[in-house]
Amino acid sequence: MKASSLRARYWRIVFFFGRVTASFILWEIFLPRIGLRAWSNSTRSGRYQQIATRFRRLAISMGGLMIKVGQFLSARLDVLPPEITDELAGLQDEVPPEKFDAIRQQAESDLGATLLSKYEMFDETPMAAASLGQVHRARLLPAEAKAQGFGEVVVKVQRPFIDQIVEVDLAALRRVGGWVKRYKPISDRADVPALVEEFANTTREEIDYLAEGRNAETFDTNFKDNPRVHVPKIVWGLSTRRVLTLENVFAIKLGDYEAISAAGIDRGEVATLLLDTYMKQIFEDGFFHADPHPGNLFVTPLDGNNSEGKRNWKLTFIDFGMVGRMPEGLRAGLREAVIAVGTQDAARLVQAYKTLDVLLPSADLKLIELAGAQVFDRFWGKSMSELRSIDHAEMMKFGMQFRELMFEMPFQLPQNLLLLGRTVAILSGMCTGLDPEFNLWNSIGPYATKLVADEGTSNWQTWLDEGLKIFQVLVGLPGRADRVLTILERGELSVQTPMLNRQVMHLEGSINRLSGGMIFTGLLIGGAILHGSDATYGNLLMGAAILPLIWMFLFARGHRPWISRRDN
Repeated sequence: MKASSLRARYWRIVFFFGRVTASFILWEIFLPRIGLRAWSNSTRSGRYQQIATRFRRLAISMGGLMIKVGQFLSARLDVLPPEITDELAGLQDEVPPEKFDAIRQQAESDLGATLLSKYEMFDETPMAAASLGQVHRARLLPAEAKAQGFGEVVVKVQRPFIDQIVEVDLAALRRVGGWVKRYKPISDRADVPALVEEFANTTREEIDYLAEGRNAETFDTNFKDNPRVHVPKIVWGLSTRRVLTLENVFAIKLGDYEAISAAGIDRGEVATLLLDTYMKQIFEDGFFHADPHPGNLFVTPLDGNNSEGKRNWKLTFIDFGMVGRMPEGLRAGLREAVIAVGTQDAARLVQAYKTLDVLLPSADLKLIELAGAQVFDRFWGKSMSELRSIDHAEMMKFGMQFRELMFEMPFQLPQNLLLLGRTVAILSGMCTGLDPEFNLWNSIGPYATKLVADEGTSNWQTWLDEGLKIFQVLVGLPGRADRVLTILERGELSVQTPMLNRQVMHLEGSINRLSGGMIFTGLLIGGAILHGSDATYGNLLMGAAILPLIWMFLFARGHRPWISRRDN
């Protein structure tokens, strides 16, 4: 691929994200700080849709990693507004295919022979085109079909020059990451360059089809005892680093909700099984399919009905280029989190956060625990549709109660949670899309109970540790009580009120900004009026208006959300 084409691709990506970044700074940072927050809020929906539309066009025309970014965003039905998810929903199906001559040359070069000498039939029209490669139907030669036990296959062939394209895209993302890390609310919560490098390593693994084949076999072994989960078999004799031949298992795409219902399959059951398989992958196997977008998952109808009279079916996973592996320490933290959510234990959830290293050093642990307890009390057991229909006043009340916590968001994203976070985010959106009434609480509850039971029967050390903690607290109580009484007698007792202090800082900052805004407006209007009669004095006043504007931004902010507070 020509160097000039690669340079043009690089700058096209950089300019797109540069424009988005400039728009964000203008609308979400600058305008709200000069009193135009209402204007920013009222135009947000239209702006989001325009950005999503431009990104979809960019991704379709360029392919590569941009498609993967779009797939991730389109699956976030539970978080992102519909203006974005709706626009990007069909992105996977819009990827233009590569010309067959280029695909033929790539495949024959790797296989060392013509396609028709390796396959009885090879369809020139691709059945699916993805960001890094495309898939063609084919049929094995009779002898090979007899040896494999199946004849219909699909052949996955990488796009030409994809190695170079991926490196260019990663270079552009590194530059964008350099911009993002300068924004303190993000850089305080994530090591952006490290996350980009983790993504780079994952992508390079994804374009090694031999590794993908091994991953598929590992996954198949892990689910060999579950007849409702299926993985295609690999034809190793017709597979290389850039060509992968595997059993044809294409069926109803997981995102084709109407087709699933038309086949007589309960979409709620599909969502439940999907979540259950990921619970097993994460907590038992420590090895998970990390790219669960609708194009990589199929619902395969089977003959006959089950005991409840419903259509039999199985869940089929494909595309194991992107997988995650869970170290035991990470699994332990996640196990704690699931148990905490399943048992509605806010204190244990905070401990899980600490184990996972997702809290900033300045995090107010007591406030986070209180917020978690309130979430359990107010929202436990509600489905996604019920959560969406919660009265706005109730949500505002909750937001006001914990406005400091929501304003500071004392969470960070460790590097080892990148793939898992992406996977869980997509999974959450897919379960909600399958079944708007999907109840995450009910799905997690039984698994949490199982983990607690396993913990109680097999890990006696946990109970011993808890007993020691309680004993230490009891032993220390008399001494602590004596110290408190002594302080009271001396009249030295002081009560810390960080919430009140922060509110006073916010109020002070608001008054300062209001004063600065009034001075800025007065000077600007006065200069405009004088400009008609005395241009010199008019220009002088309008120039002076810049001073209170600078003062508002640099010194009149009160509490600064991008500075980590460590005084708690």
